[in-house]
Amino acid sequence: MEIFEELKERGLIAQVTDEKEIRELINGGGARFYIGFDPTADSLHVGHFMALCLMKRLQQAGNRPVVLIGGGTGYVGDPSGRSDLRSMLTPEIIEHNCACFKKQMERFIEFGEDKAIMVNNADWLLKLNYVEVLREVGTCFSVNNMLRAECYKQRMEKGLSFLEFNYMIMQSYDFYHLHEAYGCNMQFGGDDQWSNMLGGTELIRKKTGKDAYAMTITLLLNSEGKKMGKTAKGAVWLDENKTSPYEFYQYWRNVDDADVMKCIKMLTFIPMEQIREMEKWEDSRINEKKEILAFELTKLVHGEEKAKTAMAQAKAAFGGSTDNLPEKDVKVESATIIPVLVAAGICASNGEARRLIQQGGVSLNDSKVTDINTPVKSGDIVHKGKKVHIKINLV
Repeated sequence: MEIFEELKERGLIAQVTDEKEIRELINGGGARFYIGFDPTADSLHVGHFMALCLMKRLQQAGNRPVVLIGGGTGYVGDPSGRSDLRSMLTPEIIEHNCACFKKQMERFIEFGEDKAIMVNNADWLLKLNYVEVLREVGTCFSVNNMLRAECYKQRMEKGLSFLEFNYMIMQSYDFYHLHEAYGCNMQFGGDDQWSNMLGGTELIRKKTGKDAYAMTITLLLNSEGKKMGKTAKGAVWLDENKTSPYEFYQYWRNVDDADVMKCIKMLTFIPMEQIREMEKWEDSRINEKKEILAFELTKLVHGEEKAKTAMAQAKAAFGGSTDNLPEKDVKVESATIIPVLVAAGICASNGEARRLIQQGGVSLNDSKVTDINTPVKSGDIVHKGKKVHIKINLV
């Protein structure tokens, strides 16, 4: 199967500008494409993971990725999908986050001569002359058309700053610069980026008279229409210091039944022939599908050994064994259940821990915790509901 047809069967393609041209380009390995990543945190998360997997698939099919780190656009902030203004990051934080992104991306994309390249748009955006940009780029954009774009429409009622209004122009200029400097002929991104991406293709056409192409991938939503990769504590990160391999494994092990095959198609590299067979499995094998999903994704992000360990820990947690459970070193003044829950990262605050205990959501070893002053010893196992099981080591 050609790569374009595989992407469609996996449910990854949302919108394209010129399907015939794009199909021929990427099936023939002729795409030099880019995806941008703004450094809004010091780790990539599951939302970025989808884009990285797409880049990996296309690179394996002979196309060349250009990984764009948004060290320049990070100064502005993308209003897409936001109901309020993003926090303004300092130059030092932006630089640090860029460095973290680079390190993580090297685990997914193969960089080197005639392979993928990584660029930072701070190298050209921060050098632009404002009046020159207004004259050379601003004249290519219609304010009326920009205001009709989805990325701006949803912000108009609550207020859209002039800073954010410039984001589309900056992203479009990125595509134009990469087209001229690196021969980049295609841009990929999430389907919330469609308006910005069209701005880039139009800018290239007006400035050069040449065609460039854009394709968006379907944002991964769960069966309730909410973005995958979100938990009560926030995002599911690719940095194991923020989301451990066990937590990452458990997140995917516990996705809704209705979402399992969608995730397997969109995120794993299991061949489509095998996936089609899995779709025929009886409903009673749903947990087997979930274990395959969790293991494959944890292996991609953290490596096979850590994926095997996470799987063993999960089986131990639900099988009654304590040998392979994840452990947390905890230092507290009072070794009672509430401070232990907070210090272990199981609860975000004393108040949350207290409410969880009152609601019957905490067990210690094999007993439900009802007393907020219950003592905890080294080697005790704390259970939060049916999904979190941690062996506590007091230090």
